Amino acid sequence: MSETMQFQAESKRLLELMIHSIYTHKEIFLRELISNASDALDKIYFLSLEDDSVSIDRTKLSVLVSIDKENRTLTISDNGIGMTKDELRDNLGTIAKSGSLAFKQALAKASDEIDIIGQFGVGFYSAFMVSQHVTVITRSVKEEQAYRFESSGSDGFTIEEGQKDEVGTIIICKIKENSDDENYDEFLESYRIKGLVKQYSDYIRYPIQMLKEADVEDDEEAEKSDIKFELETLNSMTPLWRKSKADISDEDYNKFYKDKFHDWEDPAKVIHMQAEGNLSYQALLFIPSKTPFNFYSNEFEKGLQLYSKGVFIMDKAKELLGDHFRFVRGLVDSPDFSLNISREILQHDRQLKAIASRLEKKIKSELLSMLKLDREAYEKFWKNFGMQIKYGIYQDFGTHRELLEDLVLFTSSRDKKLISLEEYVARMPEDQKEIYFVAGDNIEKCEALPQSELVREKGYEILYLVDDIDEFVIQIMHMYKEKPFKSINQGDLNLLNEDEKSEVLKKSEESKDLFASIKEALGDTVEDVRISTRLKSHPVCLVSSEGLSFEMEKVLSQMPDANEKMKAKRILEINPEHPLLQTLRRVHSTQPEKIHDIAWLLYDQACLMEGLPIEDPMGFSKKLAQLMIDAF
Repeated sequence: MSETMQFQAESKRLLELMIHSIYTHKEIFLRELISNASDALDKIYFLSLEDDSVSIDRTKLSVLVSIDKENRTLTISDNGIGMTKDELRDNLGTIAKSGSLAFKQALAKASDEIDIIGQFGVGFYSAFMVSQHVTVITRSVKEEQAYRFESSGSDGFTIEEGQKDEVGTIIICKIKENSDDENYDEFLESYRIKGLVKQYSDYIRYPIQMLKEADVEDDEEAEKSDIKFELETLNSMTPLWRKSKADISDEDYNKFYKDKFHDWEDPAKVIHMQAEGNLSYQALLFIPSKTPFNFYSNEFEKGLQLYSKGVFIMDKAKELLGDHFRFVRGLVDSPDFSLNISREILQHDRQLKAIASRLEKKIKSELLSMLKLDREAYEKFWKNFGMQIKYGIYQDFGTHRELLEDLVLFTSSRDKKLISLEEYVARMPEDQKEIYFVAGDNIEKCEALPQSELVREKGYEILYLVDDIDEFVIQIMHMYKEKPFKSINQGDLNLLNEDEKSEVLKKSEESKDLFASIKEALGDTVEDVRISTRLKSHPVCLVSSEGLSFEMEKVLSQMPDANEKMKAKRILEINPEHPLLQTLRRVHSTQPEKIHDIAWLLYDQACLMEGLPIEDPMGFSKKLAQLMIDAF
């Protein structure tokens, strides 16, 4: 006898939301139905362990998916625990009530081997997103009678006695006809169903099977015989990340990475980790061996794949990775995520933040290990992703400075090789108090700067900063292990001993009037003209006062909204040991009218060495020509 019932008003509204709003993608319905089937298999598996009267072959537990194109049906069957009439009415007739939730609560102190996905009792109704009619035939392990549930959605449902020889549940989805804006035929194509199973349910612990035509090697035999079918298992069942590391080879990791993340190259680093306790999760992370082609474009999306108990939840969980580690690919699987009703996003991000923090520390630890134990591999990594680490330090006003500073490499003046800040500090002479650096367009220009000669002669290394962001990073860091950073072309380097300082002071006093005349000629172009304590063989150099440097000025001037007033304060320094100083003093005393042009020649010469533009190239050319005429 058929029993017809109506959904409650609240359930009708929720059903409408289910069909039209809760799920982002219609394809999710298959994940939900398979997850429910997996729950039913878990329940009968657990019951068979607890109740000797329940006798099943646990090796035969499975989910079967079948397609009937002619009748437009997609069927999902399982040999799980099944439902009684009351359970059928309560679990399917009342939306958002699920036996899985109660079952999970009952298992709170039981075996960790049982995973329950369906916590909300709404997943079944996702079938109505693609189905015009749904039939459920089920037989409970508790009784002999089977029951049949039928519904076309919000019109209500019927329950009547049915026929089913074995325990379990069959769900038959009558797929909707195509409309102008929706294609439902795809859910009647075996390749599409296989793809969805692989994407969302690949790691369900039980085999998900589908009938396919059996291969027949003998052509003549194939012509004579009827078409034969065999079961094909669509899912891999055991996730790689749940296996013991000892049971996984490098080839296994590499194949998984290339298949999963569509890369041609083996990963540069594999990070396989597992945590248990208040927050349990498993993570399998990969550092690519090459920069993805779109890495520095808006098309690149960071994030890790998210699984809950082996069921795929989200493709790009951005909250799990900071921008500084956005190059990492991989996945996280945790039973502790607080999923929302559609199982697509998280209700709370507390667990996500906690996992993200632990992943961050692990990634740093693995990179430091690579730096110390496999320098060549780390330098390849740095070539690919070092810029992202630098951006990470600079972003958010240095929030991640302590996390990232040990990972940074710069080129050293000692051997033109990359060096970490830890290595630089370890090699510092005892009398060196600061970490010296200079910024330039490339290593050759940094090396050629006049300011670097005396620093190198004193036995101090110089870090060559050749990327636009480098000096901004140094400014954010300010110091490393209580050693402040010091630009060799800013401020006083304090490189001279007392006798040298006394001699410089004497020559500075002797040249006071000359410097005043040069400063007058250059006007506001320079902040000061003074004796240099950093030059060795070059006659002059241009340095900046503390604050904005020349390299920062160059970078800022290239920005779309560049402010012309953002200029470093220039200081012209003259080498007290160079013969030029004596010549200038003589000219100043005998031909003071020439000091104006000579001052500008010196200034423009210093700009050229610093890589700064000359404001008046024509004037520079004329002054230089006149100087040669007077000299010869």
